[in-house]
Amino acid sequence: MKMHFCIPVSQQRPDSLGGRYVLYSVYLDGFLFCKVRYSQLHRWNDQLRRVFGNCLPPFPPKHYLAMTATMAEERRDQLERYLQNVTADPRVTRSDVFTQFLTLVQMHTLNITTQKTALAVFLPNGRSINVEVLTSDTAERVLEVVAHKLGLYPELLGYFGLFLIRCFPEGKISVVKKLADFELPSTSLQSSEREDCKIGLRKWYLDPALDSLLMDCRAAGDLLYMQAVQAIDLDWVKPTQAQREELKALQEKENQTKFLELSQEVRHYGYIQLDPCTCNHPEPGCGAVLSIGNNEISCCVTLPDGQTQDIAFQMSGVKCWQVTFLGTLLDTDGPQRTLNQNLELRFQYSEDSRQPWFVVYSKQAFFLSSCLKKMISEKMAKLSEENPEMWPTELLLTAWKAAGGEEVLSRSRFRNKTEVRSSRVRSHKDYFNFLRKSKMKKDEDDCAWGTLAEGGL
Repeated sequence: MKMHFCIPVSQQRPDSLGGRYVLYSVYLDGFLFCKVRYSQLHRWNDQLRRVFGNCLPPFPPKHYLAMTATMAEERRDQLERYLQNVTADPRVTRSDVFTQFLTLVQMHTLNITTQKTALAVFLPNGRSINVEVLTSDTAERVLEVVAHKLGLYPELLGYFGLFLIRCFPEGKISVVKKLADFELPSTSLQSSEREDCKIGLRKWYLDPALDSLLMDCRAAGDLLYMQAVQAIDLDWVKPTQAQREELKALQEKENQTKFLELSQEVRHYGYIQLDPCTCNHPEPGCGAVLSIGNNEISCCVTLPDGQTQDIAFQMSGVKCWQVTFLGTLLDTDGPQRTLNQNLELRFQYSEDSRQPWFVVYSKQAFFLSSCLKKMISEKMAKLSEENPEMWPTELLLTAWKAAGGEEVLSRSRFRNKTEVRSSRVRSHKDYFNFLRKSKMKKDEDDCAWGTLAEGGL
């Protein structure tokens, strides 16, 4: 499925020959990912095409004459679409050609050189595990190092992920984003622009039934137990008084197996809770707390009169959704590296196409969208086990129809414009986030990025 890439900012810069070039600021999930030139992306696209052929999306053509303002805006728009579409094919995103280029541009953007560093990765129980990695190591590589140190079976890595997490003095946390496999944790921490952000290890699935696949691994069971205890401490789950007392007794006895078995029966177990936000239902300006998991969006709405109302949106009724960035970046040369000021996620619910959109105004809109996509991918994984003879395209269509969708997986617009872009269901083989990556080697003599000086980007 497509990733949340956008290019809301482009700047003209002077080059060493007295001319000018355009530098594009690329954001992923609302955070600055890299700054790159058209020529850099063009060489990268050429190299990708030598590996993957014509299955790649179209790349914006070269212009040999001076571009008008309209042409420049069209190119920026086309580059944005290209990045969204090229990342929809997992064969591309798990290749070395793809990963090594993005590694270098991330490092260059924040002036990071390759060197050894000690990275603290926080566990759900609040403790951290220190690992020695390189600043150029991707999130996938760091996860492998952490898993090895914890004793987590390699075949279970796909059920866990590294997250950017805000930690507050009172013990509360806020999950900011899931790091993509090709993101560098070192640069992600810098792009967050917050001292209270940390890299955390958490399970990355929203179907609680998948717990059963991990219980034969002691390290995996320990992580599930830590996260279950944390969810109770954070009030992310809703146990009855009897369940709470029994869970407390099991925790005191350190009976992890029984604790997890009982936790499965607790409301909202395995869900991710977002920070308090606002929504437009049942009327504009209502406060809301969203919990996502088990194929639903659970919303506790606070009405203007102070009363609360629980609303559950099943994924089978979600027709489509879109993420919108409503603000503008004013200080393009300054330290501003996030798009979290004015974000909304809206989705259309029920079979009635005239049904109004349910709108959520939240800084975690991108992460919410990632959770919705995760639930779709888990549905596809389950369908593949039940129907191993189905082609990937059939799996995608069947999973989306089973979840209620007809044609739109996600929509996005990132500036204060009126148009809304939609992406229809594609035939990409992007159906298993649980599968580990198989690396595709590049020709060592075929280098797409060249020397990464700013003038050469």
